[in-house]
Amino acid sequence: MKILYAIQGTGNGHISRAREIVPLLQEYGEVDLLISGTEAEVSLSQPLKYRLHGFSFVFGTKGGVDNWATYKLMNLRQLWRDIHSLPLKQYDLIINDFEPVSAWACCVQKLPSVSLSHQCSFISKKTPRPAKWNYAEWLFKYYSPTTHHIGFHFEQYDNFIHTPVIRSGIRQLTPTNKGHYTVYLPAYDDKFLLKYLKQTRNVEWQVFSKRQKEAYREGNVQIFPVNNDAFNTSMASCEGLLTGGGFEGPAEALFLKKKVLMIPMTGQYEQQCNALAASRLGVPVIDTINGAFIDQANAWIDDPKRVEVFFPDETGLIIDNLVKQYANSGLISA
Repeated sequence: MKILYAIQGTGNGHISRAREIVPLLQEYGEVDLLISGTEAEVSLSQPLKYRLHGFSFVFGTKGGVDNWATYKLMNLRQLWRDIHSLPLKQYDLIINDFEPVSAWACCVQKLPSVSLSHQCSFISKKTPRPAKWNYAEWLFKYYSPTTHHIGFHFEQYDNFIHTPVIRSGIRQLTPTNKGHYTVYLPAYDDKFLLKYLKQTRNVEWQVFSKRQKEAYREGNVQIFPVNNDAFNTSMASCEGLLTGGGFEGPAEALFLKKKVLMIPMTGQYEQQCNALAASRLGVPVIDTINGAFIDQANAWIDDPKRVEVFFPDETGLIIDNLVKQYANSGLISA
């Protein structure tokens, strides 16, 4: 069996999940990997068959998307060429993690494909989202359209939705508590964060920054360049994680029984939805970092509450069922 696994390259969560899934897929046949997007710091250990520009946004420095940088990054002509030139009929199974080029190429070539992503959980109306409709609902539906869906979220809101994929490297960690707080807020510049974190309770902050190549310290705040192993070590030994409205990072911290405080990106609807879902579990959420942040952060530091979750290790079973289900349905050749 020949399989294409297409992965969104904006942010680290998609690629982190793929690192867990790729070896499982390789048990069923030859796997080609495709990545599009430009904003991830982590990478796959396996070679890529396709590395495409794709269609993605750029993180800003004060909590939102940098719209001008995103606009300058766009290359719609290249996107069109890639969609119409991607050779997909050679594959028996096409799996998509919110990757637009292969998804739309499948539409053009009238080929079935399977979403294996967090974003496809929003196909279900049962998945939490703000009461007010947002145009970003169109993105969930049309950014990376597929014919079949297997989703991941904090809870099983629908029958095709599973709890998060927790990487085996995280599952194998032995959590400790050295008292520091780990920070990953890629939409904020570390200089901006320093201004506020230095004014909070006298605790140690370990900030992982997209913008720094060398580690440095200012007072009770350490700044590190993003590094997967260093981040995992910091999170496994922290008191809590201060992070954005992503999915994989908060899920892994909750699995490790860490306190979590979420600050979803301004104007980023998916992160607003994730934060709402997490808040229903009991995770505290604040809208932005401003003058009120210091008191909010101190209140979180003083609160010992931790959210209990149950994220069983079922990734292997999900992949096995995926292959068997679509082989039996005629989607792929057995």
